Amino acid sequence: METYKDHIIQSPDLNTERLEKLRQMFPDWFTQEGQLDINEVKKAVNPDSVDETERYEFRWFGKSKAKRNAFMPTRATLHFDEERSVNADITENIIIEGENLEVLKILLNGYRNKIKVIYIDPPYNTGEDFLYNDNFSEGRQSYWERTEQSEDGISLDSNSDANGRFHSNWLDMMYSRLLVARNLLSPDGVIFISIDDHEAHHLRKICDEVFGEENFKANISWQKRYTRSNNTTDFTTVVEHILVYSKEDEFKVSLLPRTEDADDRYSNPDKDPRGDWKGASFLNPATPEARPNLCYPIKNPNTGVITYPTTNAWRRSKDVFDKLLADGRLYWGSDGTAKVPSVKMFLSEARGLTPINLWEHEYAGNTDDGTSELQGLLGSKVFDFPKPSLLIQRILEHVEDKECIVLDFFAGSGTTGHAVINQNIKDGGNRKFILVQVPQSTDENSNARRAGFKKISDITIARNKAVAEKVKNSYDGRIITQEEQQQIDQLGFKVFTLTKSSFPRTDFAPDPEKSKEENLELFHKYVAIKEQQLSMGFDEQELITEILISRGFMLTYKLAPQSQFKDNTVYLASDGIKEAYICVDNTLADSTVDYFMQHPDKKFICIERALDSTKKFNLKNRMQDKFFAF
Repeated sequence: METYKDHIIQSPDLNTERLEKLRQMFPDWFTQEGQLDINEVKKAVNPDSVDETERYEFRWFGKSKAKRNAFMPTRATLHFDEERSVNADITENIIIEGENLEVLKILLNGYRNKIKVIYIDPPYNTGEDFLYNDNFSEGRQSYWERTEQSEDGISLDSNSDANGRFHSNWLDMMYSRLLVARNLLSPDGVIFISIDDHEAHHLRKICDEVFGEENFKANISWQKRYTRSNNTTDFTTVVEHILVYSKEDEFKVSLLPRTEDADDRYSNPDKDPRGDWKGASFLNPATPEARPNLCYPIKNPNTGVITYPTTNAWRRSKDVFDKLLADGRLYWGSDGTAKVPSVKMFLSEARGLTPINLWEHEYAGNTDDGTSELQGLLGSKVFDFPKPSLLIQRILEHVEDKECIVLDFFAGSGTTGHAVINQNIKDGGNRKFILVQVPQSTDENSNARRAGFKKISDITIARNKAVAEKVKNSYDGRIITQEEQQQIDQLGFKVFTLTKSSFPRTDFAPDPEKSKEENLELFHKYVAIKEQQLSMGFDEQELITEILISRGFMLTYKLAPQSQFKDNTVYLASDGIKEAYICVDNTLADSTVDYFMQHPDKKFICIERALDSTKKFNLKNRMQDKFFAF
């Protein structure tokens, strides 16, 4: 049923969706008025102890509010910034300047279940790093007031040790964002999170709750430095953590290419025609008492000696043993008299190497590499402790999909975008990145400010522009192959900024005393009055962007002008999955209406003020859900 919410720019209302899912699964939990009866839920969970409140859980002050913030829809939107974009007509890379919780909510429209890899390097809770203030919601200090008053960006609060909510503030910030981010991951998606020792144990608990303890994959130790510090009387910290969680059990880590050292462990002492092999133990770590089903007599075919398990059960079942014996895959020692065989694992059948959870600096780079890498691109040290692109390339190597979307919503200096480009060039991939960075002010006395960067997001954009130019220049002076041209075409990015809606309808508040039908009527009256009061001097591209985002288009949409329309400007919008005709003219001509009346199979979006009641009725009646008036 149509409601006023269908006409308001806002991200999906996850609370409403979750309640609707509950209603579908458990209708008896709801009253006749459609309200969730919490007593019925309690009865289903544990009817004998509905008053029981003690249970194992991870709680902190502000957790419930952080969860509400995560599921509260936003009415913000994104505007395309053509001036700061690079190769915008072709590239599918995205950089978004804005507060990341609100941006994540907006991305739900077009990217839910589509992100394969998330990497984030959030601010560490050291007492000096800034925190994100979740004061974006309606009725509180406006984000716009903090950003639009100054081109220098916004200053965010520090989280001092003297603050009684030192840990709680940081947990609030991470919890809400991870809750939304999980909805963006594809079923086989995975998230990698860099963190230091201060909050690693707390972050692990949050991730267990958000992603599920069963989806924990690894705690990688990355060697960020290789020298000890003489400026401390305590331990020198040379590693950081990277927590890895999958969304579901569909994620499969990509194995690494085999190395010469690994292959050298195979040999062929018995001249097996199948080639080199390596022996695997036939003994099980478990005792016979623990695995009685793996206890049976085995007979050496060469000596006839029968052996029973003693301290260890066998690793394979009786049926598997018989098959291995028949296939000549059991090795009974150099003289053939061993009582317990080993199993031949042939090199020709060997898979790649499983990744380990210790990444040394030679393998994944270090912070010195990250600093020199960024300085080489931008000319000076403008960002503290940037991650090296090699670290994130190692992450990308563990995901099989080379066509995936990679999201980083704590983009910082933009290392993730740099790593995506590098890895695509290395393996011929077509990965796309989405980087999100709040327009945080740089310090007035910093190298970044002296270099002309007023905001961290300016560094994010400048770094990835420099990467695109460097890569493109590397192809100068030689014949370019088709594969190399593909990599050149992928370079660049579209820049979007988080902003208020262009439509005053987002300020509409429903009357809680009225029905949905009555509120819809009130909404239409509100829109008619408010939008007719305006000069309607809206930017066409801003309106199109806002409407397409609200209709679930990805930010990589392309617009193609349609010459068959003589009396209106009509575009065909497509993001590779969704497609629709769109017109944001203030008046819709009869000829345009006639075209869509004759082509009801085509999707068409226009703005409501362009229609009189007759045109709207005719189009809706003829095109049904293919037509939408915003």
